[in-house]
Amino acid sequence: MIGLDKIEKRFGDNLVLKGVTVSIEEGSVTALVGPSGGGKSTLLRCINLLEIPTSGTVRIGEETLEFRPGIKVHARDIQRIRLQTGMVFQNFQLFPHRTAIENVMEGLVTVLRRPEARARERALALLEKVGMAHKADAWPATLSGGQQQRVAIARALAPSPKVLLCDEPTSALDPELAQEVVEVLGQLAREGTTMVMATHDLRLASKIAQEVVFLDAGVVVEKGPASVVFDRPERERTKRFIASLRQEEAQKGS
Repeated sequence: MIGLDKIEKRFGDNLVLKGVTVSIEEGSVTALVGPSGGGKSTLLRCINLLEIPTSGTVRIGEETLEFRPGIKVHARDIQRIRLQTGMVFQNFQLFPHRTAIENVMEGLVTVLRRPEARARERALALLEKVGMAHKADAWPATLSGGQQQRVAIARALAPSPKVLLCDEPTSALDPELAQEVVEVLGQLAREGTTMVMATHDLRLASKIAQEVVFLDAGVVVEKGPASVVFDRPERERTKRFIASLRQEEAQKGS
């Protein structure tokens, strides 16, 4: 479904990703975890080319794109990959001048050129799915953070992407509001939505992810089934990181 092969990403002289190779199966949920600056968000953004890899290969479904240093990638090729993905951002990034339903409709109407009536029908169905149909005509400023993130999830799902990408989807929310988002993403996972998420939220990752990739300093330190990586990690670096996450979760709950 998704194949990342020998992905390198440089920002100037800083090598952020160092030959990362990861395969993600259709219908699975994969959590990218690791310390801040470890490369997880950069890797996630390389999947839909919000960050252009310096070298390596990205494959989503039937679409494959190869990157080489100094070789510019055509915009149409980038668009082919991006059309396979939906993106949920840490800080929601809803259009403040559009209502909830208009936010969900926007890409359908302006990018995919869907008739407005069909786009509205699709948007309302998705708002219903994430428990936000009753707020369809609300402005983003009147919504809680959890409600805004649920609208953002509906917007990302609107064009029926092959994979939903989530960049720290709960980190801007307090625990109660974060739980709303965890429940929505959990339901999508149970329905077989392919997801890749960069997160340090242990509750989110352990609840819905089947696979975990632990990144540190731009390298895959450990990867495998979530139950193994979280409960019986092999690498000492992974053990220390999981222990720190558990301690952080315990402090939040106290």
